[in-house]
Amino acid sequence: MKVDISALVHTRTHHPEAIAEAAARRARRPLLNEDGRLMIVAADHPARGALGVGGDRLAMANRAGLLERLCLALSRPGVDGVLATADILDDLLLLGALDGKVVMGSMNRGGLQGAAFELDDRFTGHRAEDIQRLGFDAGKLLLRIDYDDPGSLTTLESTARAIDDMAARRLPVFVEPFISRRTPEGKVKNDLSPEAVTKSIAIASGLGGSSAYTWLKVPVTDDPDDMAEVMETSTLPAVLLGGEVGDDQDGAYEKWRSALRLPTVRGLVVGRSLLYPADGDVAAAVDTAVGLL
Repeated sequence: MKVDISALVHTRTHHPEAIAEAAARRARRPLLNEDGRLMIVAADHPARGALGVGGDRLAMANRAGLLERLCLALSRPGVDGVLATADILDDLLLLGALDGKVVMGSMNRGGLQGAAFELDDRFTGHRAEDIQRLGFDAGKLLLRIDYDDPGSLTTLESTARAIDDMAARRLPVFVEPFISRRTPEGKVKNDLSPEAVTKSIAIASGLGGSSAYTWLKVPVTDDPDDMAEVMETSTLPAVLLGGEVGDDQDGAYEKWRSALRLPTVRGLVVGRSLLYPADGDVAAAVDTAVGLL
């Protein structure tokens, strides 16, 4: 579909209540269908200042282009829903693209990419009460832990309280944990070794007063053969995250394929690699990812 930015701006200017009205009439569905699998398209990167894809540092900056790619992805068979921040979800509500879809609100985007405070990842997005009020289906939060950065403690504590808030409302929350460190140049790098991913899962699984509504959103380890042992760390249901895959899209698919066979892994949450594939064919990239499930 072609997105009319002028029409969106006109609605936002003259009838801002239309967003809440669209949320109220949105047709909902269970988090999981009968097959028990999830295929979610992620688009919460821009709110953390992470606009780059491959060599294009501002690939996600064109909002009309991003919305058109999201609408196309959401229209493909087997795509269950979307993960995004309020601005993007509000646009998708106005476009009528979220009926019958799982809608996940992105909860903490304060750890801006490249900032000195990147690991003090405060909750600047959806709150539990917002997700409940809008009739959305789940929340997602990012938990990066650097043992050398005091900001990680703030993120840990606020993550635990967000898990409590979601559990109190019986809303699923997807926790995306990493053990991270800064390179000598100051860039935050996530450790995808089996030991680090195992440790991050163990830490995330124990946060909050209840794990009843907690899901994990986990990366595939550097060596996908390590995932079987890594995923034995927790009984929490998990989805795999896509991350940046570079030019080796087929290699990424194979890594996901093997991990998806593990008993706790219930699906995929993938963003840039499907919305901005190297060959430009969004529909084909999405269909291939759906086929892995």
